[in-house]
Amino acid sequence: MDVLEIMSNLDCVVPYYQPIFSADEHKIIGYEVLGRYIEGEAIHSLGQFFHDEDTPDDYRREVEDVILRKALDAFLKAERTEMLFVNRRAAGLLEDYGESFLAILDEYAERGLKYEQIVLEISEADYSKSLDNVLRYYKTLGIRLAVDHIGEVDGDIRHFAGSSPDILKISLRALRKDASDQSYKNIVYSLSMFARKLGASLLFETVEAEYQLQYAWKNGGRYYQGFYLSEPSPEFAQPDGQKEMLREKCSRFITYEKQALSSVYALADQLESGLSAIIAKSKSVSKEKLLEDIAQEFDEMCFRLYICDENGFELTPNYFKKDGRWIFQPEYLNKNWSWRPYFLENIVRMNKNGGGLISDLYNDIETGETIRTFSCPVNEHEYLFFDIPYEYLYDQDGLLY
Repeated sequence: MDVLEIMSNLDCVVPYYQPIFSADEHKIIGYEVLGRYIEGEAIHSLGQFFHDEDTPDDYRREVEDVILRKALDAFLKAERTEMLFVNRRAAGLLEDYGESFLAILDEYAERGLKYEQIVLEISEADYSKSLDNVLRYYKTLGIRLAVDHIGEVDGDIRHFAGSSPDILKISLRALRKDASDQSYKNIVYSLSMFARKLGASLLFETVEAEYQLQYAWKNGGRYYQGFYLSEPSPEFAQPDGQKEMLREKCSRFITYEKQALSSVYALADQLESGLSAIIAKSKSVSKEKLLEDIAQEFDEMCFRLYICDENGFELTPNYFKKDGRWIFQPEYLNKNWSWRPYFLENIVRMNKNGGGLISDLYNDIETGETIRTFSCPVNEHEYLFFDIPYEYLYDQDGLLY
């Protein structure tokens, strides 16, 4: 679309509203404002207009303001009590330290708008440390902050932590390309942990299929947005319109998750029972012979075994299955693994509970494949680590979830 045509017909520029749903109440808690251009019967997204670097900044800001004012007029007229998600470019806010944007909100606050109803969206790629003071001031007024396109660009996601964002938005577009991409899933897991540390909520956008909604639910998403739930509309959708559907979907997700967890814990019980029997019979044999006995009994379920002390030092070589044959790898003797996440925590948990633990899914550093690790005490000061290969997990219900 021609930029000058848009600027000459600002009356054709209108806001559309895409609902954002909550996991806890299963209803709409807010609407993201999106720009559209009406040309006869055709409705055009203004995304390209806003993201094209050739669009002059003053044109972009003028259109942003037109959309914002029209959205706020409709929002107040409809007496909405939800939140309104408003996108702004960092460069535009920095030009006058956010005063013109705030002036518009002040104007509507006099008409009944609550600052707490506004969520300002800033793209991670567009974010600048220079914005921190502006954003912190906004937050003192009650305006919330959402950071969009999290994890989609190279950079350090910690650079916006100083602004204490309320919401981190994660796109599920990559998951649509490859639902089995464990690397993407690991990134999302890291982002969910980061959000927890910040005290921020996760909003998963571009939810376009049920499996993506399930993934968002499983990975700590408090809010959901996407065509699967509701497309952008010139009107505000009814908050409870999808409540029954979401409740039914979440009930199914809960049932499936409980079944998957039962499968994982059943595997842990099976391993603990079998290993305990072998360990009890092998108290007089060497540690290496113990590993050989375990490998013989659990050949299909394991590809690597080793024993560590309570501080993470390996007391044995790795016993590793290579091309179907078990071999010792002496180069691992005396290596220390205490630096691994949760290693020492798991040692303490095993000491306290007196039993074994099974890990979440993760990518093995050396093989690159998705695995789980089962660990259990050999005695008061020594611990067995039992790595379960992808092939075995794949063949069992619920173990790759």
